[in-house]
Amino acid sequence: MFAVTILGNNSALPMHDRHPTSQVMYCHDQLFLVDCGEGTQIQMNRYKIRRNRIRHIFISHLHGDHYFGLPGLLTSYGLNGRTEDLWLYAPAPLQSILELQFSAADIILPYILHFVPLQEEGILLDEKRITVSCFQVSHRIPCWGFLFKEKEKPLKLNAQKLQEYAIPSSFYQRLKAGEDYTAKDGSIVKNEWVTHPPDPPLSYAYCADTVYDETIAEKIKGAGLVYHEATYLADHEEKARSRAHSTTRQAASIALKAQAGRLLIGHFSSRYEILDGFLTEAKEIFENTDLALEGATYLVPG
Repeated sequence: MFAVTILGNNSALPMHDRHPTSQVMYCHDQLFLVDCGEGTQIQMNRYKIRRNRIRHIFISHLHGDHYFGLPGLLTSYGLNGRTEDLWLYAPAPLQSILELQFSAADIILPYILHFVPLQEEGILLDEKRITVSCFQVSHRIPCWGFLFKEKEKPLKLNAQKLQEYAIPSSFYQRLKAGEDYTAKDGSIVKNEWVTHPPDPPLSYAYCADTVYDETIAEKIKGAGLVYHEATYLADHEEKARSRAHSTTRQAASIALKAQAGRLLIGHFSSRYEILDGFLTEAKEIFENTDLALEGATYLVPG
């Protein structure tokens, strides 16, 4: 499964039964936590997130609604006996913040916490099936977005043709890698005769908190699913600009320019109890838009 579950979709204040920003990204058998606002642990319990499967945490910036839940989560991992290493990718000052908190409380984590400071755009994590990279967005303080992207998939095998050409199963992996097969009589079975093209790799872009910035569209070009903040409705565009946030229509414009497959909007201001207007406005520009609703899981389209 390549998908994202929303744990928190509100902006600075927890209100209207909405919580500060937090998401869990699924890539097949891996889970990644993206931001960790206040209440993230409670939301994990509510939506039955298997938190021990999380090995990598990404924090976009150091406004409290994006990381105040992190010290508690890291401490809970220790209390629950975690011993597996954990990687934290975040702005550099967070390291000293955590060290001060743990020192003041005399907390010694029973696992290794690897801190990776966000310093420049590029790949943060390169694993067998996925890469995670970061890119800068435009907020009041240094802020980062994250792009989760599957690696190129192997070729698909045509079972009927495999049987027809009597290719042994021991050669299947080499076919998936693109090799031709040499039969016992010396004849060549071309790879394209027995394979199908793979599905295109999936990608998810998390754009964090940002003022309207068209350069973001190039950084996430072609992403299957894009999350972009939409703190305000369109009639508060000036307020959004002054606070380095975006409106519904601005978020939709970024998705349109990026040629995204689908858009999620969130980080809603607490001034709004009802969110229907957010969806209506965004859809006027980018039809394939959804509200990032807490507890919902959104599949990344191919």
